[in-house]
Amino acid sequence: MMRHAKAKRLWPRSKKTSSITERNYEAMILSYGSLAPKRYMYSEVMKITSSRNHELGKGGYGQVFKGRLNDDRMVAVKFLHDCKGNGDDFVNEVMSIGRTSHVNIVSLFGFCLDGSKRALIYEYMPNGSLDRYIYSENPKGILGWKKLYAIAIGIARGLEYLHHSCNTRIVHFDIKPQNILLDKDFCPKIVDFGLAKLCHTKESKISMTDARGTIGFIAPEVHSRTFGLVSTKSDVYSYGMMLLEMIGGRKNVKSVAEKSGEQYFPDWIYDHFARDDGLRACEVTSETEEIAKKMTLIGLWCIQVLPIYRPTITKVLEMFERSLDELDMPPKQKFHELLEDSAHNMSVQSASSTTPEDMSLVN
Repeated sequence: MMRHAKAKRLWPRSKKTSSITERNYEAMILSYGSLAPKRYMYSEVMKITSSRNHELGKGGYGQVFKGRLNDDRMVAVKFLHDCKGNGDDFVNEVMSIGRTSHVNIVSLFGFCLDGSKRALIYEYMPNGSLDRYIYSENPKGILGWKKLYAIAIGIARGLEYLHHSCNTRIVHFDIKPQNILLDKDFCPKIVDFGLAKLCHTKESKISMTDARGTIGFIAPEVHSRTFGLVSTKSDVYSYGMMLLEMIGGRKNVKSVAEKSGEQYFPDWIYDHFARDDGLRACEVTSETEEIAKKMTLIGLWCIQVLPIYRPTITKVLEMFERSLDELDMPPKQKFHELLEDSAHNMSVQSASSTTPEDMSLVN
């Protein structure tokens, strides 16, 4: 990963006095010294992407283009929509992912903050994001259960690094298939740290003034403190929901819901888990049954409504190492009611909305 050798000034001084917001960003990034990712000017980023010639994707945040650095490394450049005001989520992403180094976390090679122009330069992932496979017409035929299983473990290892092994504990708050990228060997890498929060390694409870994330993956305590404290286990909930989507796939969720009268996939899979008509609807064969059942049980444990009953991500990895006979069935939750409450109480404008907030934490 490219780093500055010295903590030098990242913003050139202009004739006009920079805004207070930009000065704060500059001070924040300078405080990371040699750990700060390399800064590029907008003209350099345009050259890297051949004037944004090869689009890889787009979303509410902006667009992603394929590019090449001077040393011939392929990169994915995420151009964020022009923003004249707050850009806390942008700096948050630069600072959080810039502190990481793990095989299951995408590498950030650099960034651009040139006036209202903002971009992030990541390592290029040739196989795209996980959602393009698990929501396809034949997801198990493309990846296969063994590869899905390996991907699930890789994501859990990436989360364990963020929660327990990184020099600053990071809670991601937006774990979902769209934020998991796959390299040429289908090794999963967590991306998009715009909603992440950093805290000291001894701190576990997080102070938040707003809900954040994507509906369907947000832990109950994130939108209502009556369920418990926001912590690293909020990511565990999102991980569990993603694990169940990997098992069922969006197409299966819709068709099963229509046939069974159930409105929410976790309800359905819990009720049908021990019956032949359950996992078979998720393209499970006798050869892959143990893998599918283990992923299902772990996913159901991860989405317990109260965080105190969820495993830590370290415990999740231990569960993957156990045999199926050693895993108990978790108590059933009122998943559908929870989803309705979440959708009713939250005003999430897009698939992944960000609200600037104070980064203060509770001891």
